Amino acid sequence: MRPVFLVTLAALGWALSAPLAAQVMPEPDAKEVAKTPLRDLNIDARDIPEVLKAAERDPYATAGLTSCDALVSTIAGLDRELGADYDIAEDDGEKRISEGRVGQSVVGSFIPFRGLVREASGAAEADRNLRAAYTAGMARRAFLKGWGLGRGCAYPARPKATTKTAAGGK
Repeated sequence: MRPVFLVTLAALGWALSAPLAAQVMPEPDAKEVAKTPLRDLNIDARDIPEVLKAAERDPYATAGLTSCDALVSTIAGLDRELGADYDIAEDDGEKRISEGRVGQSVVGSFIPFRGLVREASGAAEADRNLRAAYTAGMARRAFLKGWGLGRGCAYPARPKATTKTAAGGK
């Protein structure tokens, strides 16, 4: 009875973390889907980009940000890794299910006791670290845009003005 409980618990943990991962992690393509078994066994772990490592170390650092151009450059580096920010991202209708994510789920389902395998191999910890780095990168980008707003910088060193924010709406 205990192994069934552990497998159920591992599956529940993965299911609960999936929406967070979908919001933070980039959309998987066919190559990423094919690498799913290797990632589950922690053979082909994803590297954390240096710009996200720096964001994890100190998301609120202001050293070297003496001009709006420096902010633009720093934000652009984060945009390359994180994708479009909320102020310019296209609304996809809150699409949580995608072909890439379904493909990863199907491919991953071929590994028996996948959750336990991922924990034992270190793959789950590596994914948690990667998600934390993406989250730190998003916090860093938001901080930098707020910093730029406070310094009177133009977009993209500040949030893009929308109809709601320009009119003072909520």
